[in-house]
Formats: sequence, C-alpha cells, structure tokens
Amino acid sequence: MKPDLDEGAAGAGGPDPVDLYARANESFAAALHAVQDGQWSLPTPCADWDVRTLVNHVVGEELWVVPIFDGKTVADVGNALDGDLLGDDPVATGDDAAARALDSIRAPGAMAQIVHLSFGDIPGSEYTMQLFADHLIHGWDLATAVGADTRLDPELVAACADWFAGMEELYRASGAVGPRVDVDPNADPQTALLARFGRTS
Repeated sequence: MKPDLDEGAAGAGGPDPVDLYARANESFAAALHAVQDGQWSLPTPCADWDVRTLVNHVVGEELWVVPIFDGKTVADVGNALDGDLLGDDPVATGDDAAARALDSIRAPGAMAQIVHLSFGDIPGSEYTMQLFADHLIHGWDLATAVGADTRLDPELVAACADWFAGMEELYRASGAVGPRVDVDPNADPQTALLARFGRTS
C-alpha cells in the first residue's frame, strides 16, 4: 500500500514514535499469528476487505518503509509493491516485512530524516506515527475478524488518541477513515478511539 496518509506533525516532546510503532507492530503480529487456515477470506471491520486483503495492506505499508527511509520517492518505487504481496505463506511474509520495517525505523537519524510521500515531504517521526496508528487500529480489525484478543494496550490507545486529535479531520476529509461512530460520553478509551476511526467495538 503506497504511503499516502495525510500530512501532519508529531508533537515535540511526546512519546517515542519508534517505541510506539514497535509495540503496535508486535500487537499486529500477534493477531496475524492467530489467523487460522480457512480464515483468510473472512470479512473484517474494514468495508470490502477480507482478512487477506487487510493483512496485504499492512504488509504493503511495511514493505514501503525500507525504500522510503532509503530516500526513495513514490515515483521511484512505482508499481513494484502493488498487488498481492503475501505469497503462499502470509504469516512468514508478514514477519519478514515487519522486521525489515523495524530495522529502517530504528536506524540512527531516521526520525529526523525527511521522507518523501505522495502528498509531500514530512519528518520520519510523523511517518512513523502514521504507521503506528494504522498498525494499532488494523491490529484490532484483524483480531476482531479472526476471533483473537481485541484488547489494545492502554498506553498505545492513549498515545494514538492524543496524536489523532490533530489529524482526525484531515483523515476524514481524505476518506482515510469512515464517519465517526457515536458512543457514550463515558465510553472507555479504547471504545472511544475506535469510534473516532469509524469502528464499533
């Protein structure tokens, strides 16, 4: 999936984007390893996406991380990462893509580096925050689809909620998330966050 999320800036002095991404990556991997044979065609909370399509989306994002942090543009990569990327062993492919992405994100200077996305140039730290949020929410989507544990780390929920507060309208205007779901004002933080991403928990 081409890196084309909406523009923004990670807050100075906030949580470490590398740590947040690594933990959300681990959470998504747990859901990925919970997928059983026969579940790849199950529907997910993402409209029109089955389990395989959702995993392919996230793995595609991870595969984009390496060339993006290598300084390449979307045009440089072209259509090399289009289509089905999972092959015959989606779990192994996902593990390998996640490890490669983490290596690039953890590289010295990566967070201060300017990366080139489809909408423009932003710091690597903001790109990583976008990846963190996508992994966190899609990890819940995947766990929901296959009947795995859907509890999210409260610290990750709080960090995502704080970051998304400044991004929600941009995401919604671009069509990156669906309409916000109405929830009780006293809903727990996970339910409230998912509602802002258009999910009903």
